[in-house]
Amino acid sequence: MDKEEVIEKINLALEQIRPFLKDDGGDIEFIELTDDNIVKVKFLGACSDCSMSAMTLKGGVEEAIKKGLPQIQSVIMVEEPIGA
Repeated sequence: MDKEEVIEKINLALEQIRPFLKDDGGDIEFIELTDDNIVKVKFLGACSDCSMSAMTLKGGVEEAIKKGLPQIQSVIMVEEPIGA
């Protein structure tokens, strides 16, 4: 599986989670897949400053991505916007 296929699967996993985040007034954006299989995402809207976002990241987002892509090492949250 090449990097583009992995990114496509990551985005599919995020699409499954997105409705739950939008219910709470937030969203999530894929930022980057590093060469060592770390996924970088950014929370948007209400999720960006929610006290539960760390739990959502590990218990929801990371779990959903690793379910389909066990080679992913971890999912981390970044603050800076794309291109910064």
